[in-house]
Amino acid sequence: MARVRYIVDNVEEAVAFYTSNLGFEIEQNFAPAIAILVHGDLTLLVSGPKASASKPMLDGTTPSPGGGWNRFLLDFDDLESVVSKLKADGVIFRNDILDGVGGKQIICEDPSGNVVELTQPAS
Repeated sequence: MARVRYIVDNVEEAVAFYTSNLGFEIEQNFAPAIAILVHGDLTLLVSGPKASASKPMLDGTTPSPGGGWNRFLLDFDDLESVVSKLKADGVIFRNDILDGVGGKQIICEDPSGNVVELTQPAS
């Protein structure tokens, strides 16, 4: 099991994105501070501006969402149809589907700009 934390601008918006678009289920929801979402063996904590994870560091730096390239990957059997539906729903993509030796991949953004890589592993 893997656990990942994303800092988000709005917990409810993030919950709606991950549950409606990417198949996550809500384990616990303490919005507006934090929600815990599950997708298979992945647990995703989405932490808002009021969460303890968003408090300033010792040097005064405040954690903020988006922009980074760290991400988790979600596998799909038919990546093209998933991407088509997500685009119709207004999801933002940073690139087009790439086809490589390991399969197909594309990067989308959650509502706070955090990246998620969607993949279709090679058969």
